[in-house]
Amino acid sequence: MTTAAAVRPASIEEAAAAIADLAVVRPAGAGSRAEWGGSDPAGAVTVHTGGLDRIVAHNPGDFTAIVQAGVPLADLQRHLAREGQWLALDPPDRGGTVGGLVATADSGPARHRYGGVRDLVIGITAVLGDGAVARSGGTVIKNVAGYDLGKLFAGSYGTLGLVAQVAVRLHPLPAGTATVVATTDDPAALTAAVLAMSRHPLEALSLDVLWRAGEGRLLVRFGGVTAAARAEAATRLLTGVDVTVVRDDESIWAAQRAAQRGAAVVKVSALPTDLPAVLAAAGPATVVSRAALGVSWLSFPAGDDLATRVAAARTALAPRPTVVLDGARLVEQPWPAPDPGMLALMRRVKERFDPTATFRPGAYVGGI
Repeated sequence: MTTAAAVRPASIEEAAAAIADLAVVRPAGAGSRAEWGGSDPAGAVTVHTGGLDRIVAHNPGDFTAIVQAGVPLADLQRHLAREGQWLALDPPDRGGTVGGLVATADSGPARHRYGGVRDLVIGITAVLGDGAVARSGGTVIKNVAGYDLGKLFAGSYGTLGLVAQVAVRLHPLPAGTATVVATTDDPAALTAAVLAMSRHPLEALSLDVLWRAGEGRLLVRFGGVTAAARAEAATRLLTGVDVTVVRDDESIWAAQRAAQRGAAVVKVSALPTDLPAVLAAAGPATVVSRAALGVSWLSFPAGDDLATRVAAARTALAPRPTVVLDGARLVEQPWPAPDPGMLALMRRVKERFDPTATFRPGAYVGGI
């Protein structure tokens, strides 16, 4: 929604001073995920993080970096690549900021090997509703002191405070890659191929499924100097599908990431063995799945009946939790219905960090 006003701080101190004087705040980065989550109340003031654009530190020997929230992820990756490193997060929209990525806990195919935002953020600096600046963690990967604010703020959609700066764990860039591509129009055969791959210690970088227009592909990516040989060896685990190995594979994964976006996108959390049910519920939607993790995205094309198609898919997927990302304004409630005990816990966390309900009140799960 259009907010009443906006502020653009150039430092964490400026952000803290501005927020201390505001009644309702909506944090914003590059706007690539601006429609995700519930609606903001009238009069919310957008606090843009674009001025927080410094890579504060990069310690190649420790595989860590400290980055302000407004740094575009693509810029950070280019900086890290000069030392043969990267932040192992590859969401579809490379133009988003680091802060927006943390706030939404968005992810791409690399999540299979490296985990998600919560696994890679090892320290965080956040501005709270009264203007206080809270810090947790650091650049020591085994830090265990105090609140783990990184895990709390990851996926909080800006409802606890403003993510101002993060310390992150880095990984070496793979020396080379190769991808096994297995194709079939049989959901059962596709699921069997997923399970065959995920049950072996292959150390794959990514293991994804793409299903579109009645045909599916299993994509398994390997990295390192032996990537092609390991991919060839992995093909022997597959039966009942057409299999090839692609060495020049970046275009495959760029298309896979892009397919995770659409006019409306429903994210579903399920079991790996639920894949046939997810494909059946998708109807005309494209399905992108981190198949071994059970997390899938149903991407719907535009159309007059878009809201109806989204509602039908969510009904068919029940009781599996679903959340509407792109196209969230099409539905009354984009979030899944939370467990009462979990909702009570989330309310206590909200009251602890944002007692005055300054940050996006009502926009999160359960109307928090």
